[in-house]
Amino acid sequence: MKKIIHTLKAPQAIGPYSQAVEVNGILYVSGQIGVDPGTGEFVPGGIREQTLRVLRNIEIILMSAGYTRNDVVKSTVYLKDMDDFPEMNEVYASFYEEKHPARAAVQVVRLPKDALIEIDTIAVR
Repeated sequence: MKKIIHTLKAPQAIGPYSQAVEVNGILYVSGQIGVDPGTGEFVPGGIREQTLRVLRNIEIILMSAGYTRNDVVKSTVYLKDMDDFPEMNEVYASFYEEKHPARAAVQVVRLPKDALIEIDTIAVR
């Protein structure tokens, strides 16, 4: 059974997709960018600040579906510039302090709203 997850505490979808979808105890969180849910604008700063906001947005969606960051098994990181990888990696490592999920990181030509980073996530209970 497919369950659509939606919370007003996370940024609203900017296209025809759900914030997350749960199927058989697996939660698929759509790509999140560094937008503050209250303002709809990017957080001030650079890759560090956007990465932290992305991870907080993911955590809000996880929590709204009854999951925690410890349930995350896989993430894909999309970077506008691979030179931002070390700073992103530092923030990411502090968010997932132990039992790090599997991850891929790729550089892309462009992200929605010209974001510096986007991350999608899969969590399992």
